Amino acid sequence: MAHTDFTAAAEDDRRAMLEAVGAKTFDDLFAHIPAELQTDRFDVPPGLSELEMMQALRALAARNAGELVNFCGGGFYDHFIPAAVNALSSRGEFYTAYTPYQPEASQGTLQAIYEYQTAIVRLTGLEVANASLYDGGTALFEAVTMSLRCTGRRRVLVDEGVNPIYRTMLRCYTRNLEIEYEEIPLSNGRADRAAIAAKTDASTAAVVVQNPNFFGCVDDFADLAATAHGAGARLVASVYPVSLGLLKTPGEMGADIATGEGQSLGLPLSFGGPYLGFMAVRGRDARRMPGRIVGATKDADGRRGFVLTLQAREQHIRREKATSNICTNEALCALRALIHLSLLGREGFVELAERCAGRAAYAFERLTRIPGVEPVFPPPFFNEFALRLPRDASDVVSRLVEHGIAAGFPVSRYYADMDRVLLLAFTEKRTKEEIDILAARIEAALK
Repeated sequence: MAHTDFTAAAEDDRRAMLEAVGAKTFDDLFAHIPAELQTDRFDVPPGLSELEMMQALRALAARNAGELVNFCGGGFYDHFIPAAVNALSSRGEFYTAYTPYQPEASQGTLQAIYEYQTAIVRLTGLEVANASLYDGGTALFEAVTMSLRCTGRRRVLVDEGVNPIYRTMLRCYTRNLEIEYEEIPLSNGRADRAAIAAKTDASTAAVVVQNPNFFGCVDDFADLAATAHGAGARLVASVYPVSLGLLKTPGEMGADIATGEGQSLGLPLSFGGPYLGFMAVRGRDARRMPGRIVGATKDADGRRGFVLTLQAREQHIRREKATSNICTNEALCALRALIHLSLLGREGFVELAERCAGRAAYAFERLTRIPGVEPVFPPPFFNEFALRLPRDASDVVSRLVEHGIAAGFPVSRYYADMDRVLLLAFTEKRTKEEIDILAARIEAALK
């Protein structure tokens, strides 16, 4: 085809596509964007050498505030990470490994993933875990769609104590699907049993809860599991993994599917990740799980080996029939979680949970002695709780940043009429001295 013919054909295709979407010109596609946010030019500076680029980036990074003493939580936590986690996960054979579709060349990676799945099963008290998911929020969405497949139903009830970031993701991912999605308001900081029971019926696929919930409140969902099972629905529980060193596991509560964010298991805080979603389920639902699963087997000579099992690669490219269309797994992040859990061991993991809870108990007693400061919801909590302040929480947080303290998360961003509510989290890294300084700074800011 001649060049002029090719150009004409491309122009015809362009017109046809614009006509199909109801646009007359290419600019019509961007008409909904406010004019002040549009531009007809990009002022890209000249290129830099590697040295000049690194100098410019370091100067830019130096403009950030120094490292803050971190009391923020809301689903992502400032835990200590042993140096061995970085050292081992950075080894070339792990760091560069691809998804292990060829078991004869991938036994090390496959065994590491298998051991990770075993750790998640033991952590959650369920029977089968997959080889990791993208993050905590998408893992929860995967649990919802898995419940739809298991029950053949389309209705989902979500407790409002579930992390609002996760609920935003659920609303986004379910918006264009045939799913009846409903959120149930809290009752005094915890799941409203009566409201959930009244709405759980033969059309309900899943009841979704979180423990501890976004406000740090601890709950036991055994009764909600019975309610869900009585209607033939699944109970889905999103959990903070470190809390399971002290609290009842999802399996003990009767949950059918457990998910969560694995960042607290050896992954550093980072804006946007990479993070880690984990999932564990009852054995009866293993074949409906999304993602990859590694199993143990024996070769022709009877030697133990590891392979991807239950699902072939093609399972993830089957459009609406696939168990998942968020196919990315987080094998390197899962490896870090496995190393972290292995370094802690069972006793160390329990000790970690006890330290977090102990720091929070001390902080709760210390902070609630400040005049005008009171708890929003009653205990019990694990390592996080919400306080109501005498003034706007965002203002208090801004004042403490000037003193090198990230004093918590103002929840008004996600919950209406909570301008004075501050959510604070305490990990093993926070000392009593730091908590005392936090209390003194908050008290001074309130004056």
